Amino acid sequence: MQLIVMRHGEAGWHTLDQERELTEAGRMAVGRVAHQIGESPWRPALIWSSPYVRARQTAGIMAEILNAEIEEKPFITPDDDPGLCLDALLENPASPLLIVSHMPLVGSLSTLLVDAHRRGIPFMTAQAVALEMPVIGPGCADLKTQFLP
Repeated sequence: MQLIVMRHGEAGWHTLDQERELTEAGRMAVGRVAHQIGESPWRPALIWSSPYVRARQTAGIMAEILNAEIEEKPFITPDDDPGLCLDALLENPASPLLIVSHMPLVGSLSTLLVDAHRRGIPFMTAQAVALEMPVIGPGCADLKTQFLP
């Protein structure tokens, strides 16, 4: 399975957490990453997005540039258990797949898949990492590349 895990673009702080919107700089950074992914062998046909506004906006930009479909998933918000996402991947191993979410989930999910623990690595806004897994499970992924804004 090929999986890209991405943190949403930069968002403003002027409202409730779930309603925060991307800044103009955030939109531009997401667009740059989308173009990098589009020129790579990792181009996804499906995007899973957090229901938070900034993640949905990020997924929308990615979908437009990559010509991909979006599915909103309620279990990939900032403080969700990465194990729930792992369970969903086992049930629906679409590949390549792009997950657009938040810190700390993107860090803990990536670390769970690569190193089999949940401490979590840091992600910049609009950063994405490409993982490849022969089988889906903790510690089964190899970090292949990253996409930076």
